[in-house]
Amino acid sequence: MNTPSSQVRLHLEPDQSLHTVDPRLFGSFVEHLGRCVYTGIFEPGHPTADAAGFRQDVAELIRELGPTLLRYPGGNFVSTYNWEDGVGPVSERPVRLDPAWRVSEPNTVGTNEFIPWCRAVGCEPMLAFNMGTRGLAEALAYWEYCNHPGGTRLSDLRKAHGHPEPHNVRLWCLGNEMDGPWQMGHKTAEEYGRQACEIARALKQCDPTLELVVAGSCSAGLPTYPEWDRIVLEHTYEFVDHISLHIYVNDHELPDLPAYLAVGLRMDDMIRTIAATCDYVKALKRGKKDIHLAFDEWNVWHWKNLHPEGFLPWCHAPSQVEQTYTAAETIIFGSLLISLLRHADRVRIANLAQLVNVIAPIMTARGGPAWKQGIFYPFQHGAKWGRGEVISCRVDGPTYPTKEFGEVPFVDAVAVRDPETKCLTVFAINRSLTESMPLAIPASLRLCEHLTLTDGDPLASNTPENPNRLLPRPAGKTGSLPPLSWNVLRLE
Repeated sequence: MNTPSSQVRLHLEPDQSLHTVDPRLFGSFVEHLGRCVYTGIFEPGHPTADAAGFRQDVAELIRELGPTLLRYPGGNFVSTYNWEDGVGPVSERPVRLDPAWRVSEPNTVGTNEFIPWCRAVGCEPMLAFNMGTRGLAEALAYWEYCNHPGGTRLSDLRKAHGHPEPHNVRLWCLGNEMDGPWQMGHKTAEEYGRQACEIARALKQCDPTLELVVAGSCSAGLPTYPEWDRIVLEHTYEFVDHISLHIYVNDHELPDLPAYLAVGLRMDDMIRTIAATCDYVKALKRGKKDIHLAFDEWNVWHWKNLHPEGFLPWCHAPSQVEQTYTAAETIIFGSLLISLLRHADRVRIANLAQLVNVIAPIMTARGGPAWKQGIFYPFQHGAKWGRGEVISCRVDGPTYPTKEFGEVPFVDAVAVRDPETKCLTVFAINRSLTESMPLAIPASLRLCEHLTLTDGDPLASNTPENPNRLLPRPAGKTGSLPPLSWNVLRLE
């Protein structure tokens, strides 16, 4: 990976707006998996816990992170979940087995705990229906319990449970990863498409203003991709607003670190493929509306620690799927965020999976501190400065060869303009392991701030002992991108 000695030229056209970013692009995900809920967001007895048992040190970090939307309660967990188990007096809630993750679930936290907490940390809820072991009747019941004002058995039951006002959840997922053979209640595209159509039709009849997300492909590696999406949309096009897609990138089967740093390009390809599939179904249906994409699970994930050493089946809240993010993976994470912004005309919803402890930007110790991983910062920067209008941005600079992706640019970037202040924010990564990249900025623009996150060791990470090793720092006004770096450039 020898970097040619060359300046990178940034071509910006501030007056050419390509599309407006939906704030829900900066969503995240809370699933009953590992320690995301228990000892993550919720730990009664912790020194910072509030009266309801939610950790306030974690809540403050979530507000600092800035997510706008939280998907709940799963994930694979949802495909055997009974929403009724998570409402009513906690002392009367049953303990259930969760076959998806082979743990026990006490249902101490459920819908009526999650939604008020979700809004207290500044997010809107995005709830998922169980379409693995349940169906139409349960979906309608869950919607009625959450959203109907009163005067019916289920809406009055919510009131009796201490929530007189409707939860007013506007965004609902029709199941999770139903194309995956691992999913409880896995279906063919025809089976799922037909069921999803009937549930979506009924929900829209109850409330036409709901936004519904139908389950699309959860991996480009499955043999059903993207035919699954076509079949499902042919059944559901009239009644849904978004189709979900998931991606987890890792270094499996990649030859070296330079190839790993390019792995985010898979997201661009998946977005283009599924958007084209949506447009095909629109044309087939002689439709008037576009189906938008909901990337409601995305992250860097090694697929390790599903059952960590010492794991006992059916225990409660083990340390599952916990990953320490390196400096290199923080840059890869940043490349995924750049891809989402670049395609924000079609991707209207995205959920970083997950929020706390489980492949997460925030980590906690049981009874102890919470700290930020490196990936915390690109997400925080996007949520803070990535709202507005994506403008035309082209990067001219050196590339390097890879087997899977061909010629890959060392520098990737996207630019967002604040429509009120007219200030531009450029998010950029430098994939070079050794060389800084001088960035030539148009003379009509002035660099007023440059933050960079970089480390000389690609394997560096934040730990409880050294929680600030990966930290964005001011980089001066030269506009040069350090080796292996995530960058935020504020321009006027």
